[in-house]
Amino acid sequence: MKKWLTKKTKIILCMLSAIIFALLIWTIWGNTALTVSNIKISSSRIPTVFSGFRIAQVSDLHNAEFGKDNKKLLELLSESKSDIIVITGDFVDAGHTDIDVALDFAKVAVNIAPVYYVTGNHEASLSQYDELKTGLEAIGVIVLEDEAIQLKHEKETITLIGLSDPNFTLKGDMFGEAPAMVSTKLNSLVDDESSYTILLSHRPELFESYAHCNIDLVLSGHAHGGQFRLPFIGGLIAPIKGYFQSMTQGCLQTAVQI
Repeated sequence: MKKWLTKKTKIILCMLSAIIFALLIWTIWGNTALTVSNIKISSSRIPTVFSGFRIAQVSDLHNAEFGKDNKKLLELLSESKSDIIVITGDFVDAGHTDIDVALDFAKVAVNIAPVYYVTGNHEASLSQYDELKTGLEAIGVIVLEDEAIQLKHEKETITLIGLSDPNFTLKGDMFGEAPAMVSTKLNSLVDDESSYTILLSHRPELFESYAHCNIDLVLSGHAHGGQFRLPFIGGLIAPIKGYFQSMTQGCLQTAVQI
């Protein structure tokens, strides 16, 4: 019996070791690999001339580099043949900030397509944010801080809105004021309900507020696909409330009636 138990224990330990090793490889791959997700958006509200209009979204780089000087990432952006590039926050990391890495990336990106940028919570914690913003604007990046602009294609337009991260104002939102604040900002920016409206905002957890303000499409980041992920299960923990979050990745639709 003792020999049988010992053999069984060894088998269990080998299986656990294999699982842990596989999870380790998965984690390393997930943090270093570059993949492109193509999502097609259809709406009767999108002007016909915008058919085939391509938006490349980059989010939560946190000063990461994929290849020397981000060569691999920039090559993917170039291959995407996008009409615009949007950066949806946490471009730098407040814990180990390297503004030069961010600016070097932006210098090349603006030559691929027009670049639009909104802040994330890490920029809100960054003492050098003004330096970053000035550098980006000098390069030609369009920094949107609670602003709406019109994207023109031939004779038609769609609206692009960019929101600053709520932490610039609320510093943590202890009292849950962010939804009301965001709604107030958006209501002042959404002027023409007939115009298809795209919102750049770092925070996916405020999705219902965006929908109530007649936003058609939201591009967000923040959740990192789940700060901790398991194969076939997805994100377990993300920097938004709760576990097993549905807003950590992919394309989501709202059930909010507007």
